[in-house]
Amino acid sequence: MTGVTEEPTASRFTSEVEPVIPRNLRKDRRVRKDRKDRKPAGAPQEKEHMSLRAKLLTYLVLAPLAILFVAPFAWLISASFQPIGTIFANPPTWIPDDPTLGGYKGFLNVGDLTQAQEAQGHGNWRWFANSAFVAITITVLQTFFNAMCAYTFAKRKFPGRNVIFVLFLGTMMVPGQVTLIPNYIIIQHIPFFGGNDWLGAGGHGWLDSYWGLIMPGIVSAFGIFLLRQYMVSIPNELLDAARIDGASEFRIFWSVILPLCMPALAANAIFTFQGAWEDFFWPLIIMSDPDKVTAPVGLALFVVQNKTSWNLLFAGSVIATLPMILVFIVFQRHFVRGIAVTGIKG
Repeated sequence: MTGVTEEPTASRFTSEVEPVIPRNLRKDRRVRKDRKDRKPAGAPQEKEHMSLRAKLLTYLVLAPLAILFVAPFAWLISASFQPIGTIFANPPTWIPDDPTLGGYKGFLNVGDLTQAQEAQGHGNWRWFANSAFVAITITVLQTFFNAMCAYTFAKRKFPGRNVIFVLFLGTMMVPGQVTLIPNYIIIQHIPFFGGNDWLGAGGHGWLDSYWGLIMPGIVSAFGIFLLRQYMVSIPNELLDAARIDGASEFRIFWSVILPLCMPALAANAIFTFQGAWEDFFWPLIIMSDPDKVTAPVGLALFVVQNKTSWNLLFAGSVIATLPMILVFIVFQRHFVRGIAVTGIKG
């Protein structure tokens, strides 16, 4: 006798063996566990631990690349504040010894100018006002219409939905140069505009007008695809609850879908604004009125007319670049989140 009381054999056996769970209950338990571990769309992910050596290696690789991309723009800003005699000094001057606003005053034709500056060609502030008006209008309209189309493809069911969506994606493979002439002809023959009759003949239609710059860009297949991929991840139960409360389809789209799609909408807006602001070829073709010229076309014409006025050209280039930088800085957080979440949803 050892003095130790041992458990009975049957009870010891049942305590060591796991209980037998039916197969359907085991499957339900796994499903509940997966749902518990799954994070909602857009939720912050847990940060993975990165060693100090990996961080140093990452910075050693990214820092030279960042300098390589930032250096030309930094030199452009520096040169815009330098007199024309020191712009091309060797070695280049990164911090001006005697900064001046003469380039900006000469380009915009404002302030006290010397006779030499007055004799030079000048830019026009209307170029940037035209670009801002066109780019903002296209961004607002395209974001709205892209979201409506994306909602239809993501949450509405109708015959041929997938086929039509694939056809939309197919248009992304068609180069813009192929549709350039058809778009020009359509813009020229819009009825009741620019002196045209009801058949679209007799005048110039939307040529040389803001309509011709804005209307061809109010819908984008890429924007529809981007927003549709994001909307697919929104639970249909939210829409069903809104329908039970009596909300119409447009109310569901406006009050439920759009607030949940802010990251993707911001990404679409940034892409759209960038493309509209930097568009050069289409405004060059359809515009002939100097007062309606956009900034890229205006800067190109300025280079042709004033080949050696580098200080004025650099000042105009900085002014033309600043809106894009400001838009990205303001919407950077939503932009990165929208791209990241949209890229993993399908």
